[in-house]
Amino acid sequence: MKTIFTMLLLFASVSFAQVMGAKLAVQSPAFNFGDIKPNSFVEHDFVISNTGDDSLVIMDVRASCGCTAAQPEKNVLLPGESAKINVKFNTIGRVGKQQKYVYIISNDKENPETRLSFTANVLPDTLKGGPVLQLSEFKHDFGVMEEGKIADWKVDFKNAGNSELEIRDIKTSCGCTAATVSGRRLKPGEAVSLRIEFDSTSKQGKLSRTVTLYTNDYKQPEQTLVIYAEVKDRK
Repeated sequence: MKTIFTMLLLFASVSFAQVMGAKLAVQSPAFNFGDIKPNSFVEHDFVISNTGDDSLVIMDVRASCGCTAAQPEKNVLLPGESAKINVKFNTIGRVGKQQKYVYIISNDKENPETRLSFTANVLPDTLKGGPVLQLSEFKHDFGVMEEGKIADWKVDFKNAGNSELEIRDIKTSCGCTAATVSGRRLKPGEAVSLRIEFDSTSKQGKLSRTVTLYTNDYKQPEQTLVIYAEVKDRK
């Protein structure tokens, strides 16, 4: 009876050793980058450990399209040891929600292929469409004016986009304002000024007039400025 018990104990010990072996564990197998800027690179370190009782051998690390994964700091981990796997993601040409995978091939008999994953939301490129007209102001009040007087207002604006901005037309309401611009074509980042002139001749009371710019701005091709004035009789 004692001999049978000893044999069963020995068999259980051998079986347990065979079950254990090398064991790959990951602290956090999934990672979320959250919102990230377009045309940029982000990276994250996954930490792997050997929780088994035999040496863990990392044979290969493979990444899905759009990301790269470096080999761990060392390819052989003794029981209890840990290592980092650095993963980089390139957002160029991508927009919206993304999910990518990294596969670790090892001598873990139970899980020879371990999958890591990460998600991200790539924000849209607001300048991707081209030129953007950026005005310093949108309205101006000349206040109280004597009839027959002429007042002017200068507005600064620039091309905040990434391609040439073209001022295609400038229209004023009622023919009572005149607008001139110091440049009709602006390179990215270039700034100029718009001069608006208001003639109060034959006008009376509280007035409002508009000046509309027509451009190739891909977001707002038409932008309107408003001027106000209160015209009183000559003294």
